[in-house]
Amino acid sequence: MAGPLSHIKVLDLSRVLAGPWSCQILADLGAEVIKVERPGAGDDARAWGPPFLKDTNGAYTKESGYFLAANRGKRSITLNLELPEGQEIVRQLAARSDIVVENFKVGTIERFGLGYEALSAINPRLIYCSITGFGQNGPKKSQPAYDFLIQAMGGMMSITGERDDHPGGGPQKVGIPIIDLITGVYASVAVLAALAGREVSGKGERIDIGMLDVQVGLLANQAMNYLVAGRTPKRTGNAHPNIQPQQVFVCKDGDIVVVVGNDGQFQKLCALLGRPDLAADERFATNAERVRHQEILLPQIEAAFARETRSHWVEHLTEVGVPCGPINSIPEVFADPQVQAREMLRYLPHPTAGVVPQVMSPFKFTNARLEIETPPPLLGQHTDEVLHELGIDDARISELRGRAIV
Repeated sequence: MAGPLSHIKVLDLSRVLAGPWSCQILADLGAEVIKVERPGAGDDARAWGPPFLKDTNGAYTKESGYFLAANRGKRSITLNLELPEGQEIVRQLAARSDIVVENFKVGTIERFGLGYEALSAINPRLIYCSITGFGQNGPKKSQPAYDFLIQAMGGMMSITGERDDHPGGGPQKVGIPIIDLITGVYASVAVLAALAGREVSGKGERIDIGMLDVQVGLLANQAMNYLVAGRTPKRTGNAHPNIQPQQVFVCKDGDIVVVVGNDGQFQKLCALLGRPDLAADERFATNAERVRHQEILLPQIEAAFARETRSHWVEHLTEVGVPCGPINSIPEVFADPQVQAREMLRYLPHPTAGVVPQVMSPFKFTNARLEIETPPPLLGQHTDEVLHELGIDDARISELRGRAIV
């Protein structure tokens, strides 16, 4: 079978990361995705480098690593949405689409005559997803937002980083644009839910996704820690606020992460470390007590780990069923036999670079095959092709191009 969304058409009016990431997920699942970009410049993320992809002659292209991460499987066309002719082509595309994803600032897309009301009048079955920093209502709705800003405003940075009384203490952002990415995932879930709902109602849907809403939702256990106990969560470095021991431990030749999830695992850990007395100590016998007395417990565990190498502890902890692993660099991630066995890295054919590396979708289906073969597109690579599909001939395309409409 083809991908589960091979019957679905998506019009991607988004740029940078959250919207493109969502549409890439849909493309990986088999949807046909047409990405609309500005003539000449394209998606802002194309210029967000270095690094940039090199062509077969060693010259840098206009495809940044940032752009290449989020636009696989799409066809790119260029359209000037500020001009009536460009807007009309979008309407024609929307009439043939199942899903539209856009992430313009609130009010901008309506000014173009391409908002939900306008496009759903043309296609009542259309699922229209708007992604913004703060959502479609509220006092901040018109303000621009980026991942870093939302991590700060939404509480993420207040609980990420080392404690203030430790070296290097202070708020930190996550090392990837996590809110953009998770917003894209939420948007994909929402449009797929709307697709399922459309099978019953026959009607489309308007979806409003705000990045700050996503960030607040991601506070998860830390939000409930505050709401239940009334205490403001603090930065704890690599220590888990509710489960212990879950820490980075320094070995003879490097660091290891140990994640003890229950009392049985703690007993196995203590036996392997040669400290069964710790498991028998009433201050450490249960997780709740370990959390309360971690300042006493952790130095004793740290001293034990320092006696052997990282590989020694990984091997023996794995044997007894205590979750652990090394802190891998990015190159080490792709060298990991498990990552390789799951085929998470592939090289797709590329029109100018020969091949382009791609981190694959984590989706694995038994009955449907994800045919992920199309690389991120060159700017406007498919403009003529898509316009021909709309019945626009070469003479008209040439005219539109001469007037900077495409």
